[in-house]
Amino acid sequence: FLGNHPGGEDVILDYAGKDVAEILVDEISHRHSESAYEILDDYLVGFLEGSRPPSPPGTPATTCSLTGVSSEEELSIPTDIATDYKVHKFLDLNRPLFMQVWNGGFSKEFYLEQVHRPRHYKGGESAPLFGNFLEPLSKTPWYVVPSIWLPCVAYGTYEASKGLPNNWTAAVEYMLHRCLFHIDKKMPDNRVAITVHFLLHGIHHYLPMDKLRLVMPPTLFLALATPFWHLAHTVFAFNWYVGTIVFCGGIFGYVCYDLTHYFLHHKSLPSYYRELKKYHLQHHFADYQKGFGVTSKIWDKVFGTELIYGPNGPVKSE
Repeated sequence: FLGNHPGGEDVILDYAGKDVAEILVDEISHRHSESAYEILDDYLVGFLEGSRPPSPPGTPATTCSLTGVSSEEELSIPTDIATDYKVHKFLDLNRPLFMQVWNGGFSKEFYLEQVHRPRHYKGGESAPLFGNFLEPLSKTPWYVVPSIWLPCVAYGTYEASKGLPNNWTAAVEYMLHRCLFHIDKKMPDNRVAITVHFLLHGIHHYLPMDKLRLVMPPTLFLALATPFWHLAHTVFAFNWYVGTIVFCGGIFGYVCYDLTHYFLHHKSLPSYYRELKKYHLQHHFADYQKGFGVTSKIWDKVFGTELIYGPNGPVKSE
């Protein structure tokens, strides 16, 4: 790059091994244009631990370091696919994502950094995940969830004929979100774990406003719900009907959760839910390591993961 620098080699050598963020925007020396940053992207080999690259002119000052996004509005801005892939060397949104994740050879650290930087596919459509006959199975309109599972819940409740109180839906929601979907630090550093994480929840943080990949596909739900069916009937082995009604109560709680989650992302809601929406979207664009409750904040308060934010800006990550 030395020989190609318009200002000569000496200026570059004066800053060898130093932070050049300030000199790049210095009016006296020379304020560099966005094109200069694009040229430098071609020479990017990586990031120093705990640092971020200098931002192009016009980048909001409140950008959150964990996600690279400054507000919930930015979650719906279409990603410049070519530039995003060129800069971050992660996934090309124009090609099926599954095989890119599987064959990417990403380290866990790099994967977790990138998958929690939200992108948005052009036109509000869904990015290709499989690119074959499996593609329809990965897309789920919100109304599929109540259409399939509420009749099952009603039938199971009728068959069980009696039940027990189930006040722990919010606790199950919190624990699954935090301990299964956000197992980030304890996740094995291999492509199987990374791909499973991406399919379960990573894709939702990567494309948070994708309407067809927000609620859980029935095929995936069946796989995740089966252990809970056996658990309910193991705990309440003394009475099949009690185990069934408890399981049905859990499924009903899941339906309420999934619909609430969808509407928080995509609909205008009454005042109570507007606050929940603000809280949940902070989890996406401000700090994905906090704010695991979706329908309630109570368990975030209990476990010390509550997101604290002011009325005029995002939470500041520690």
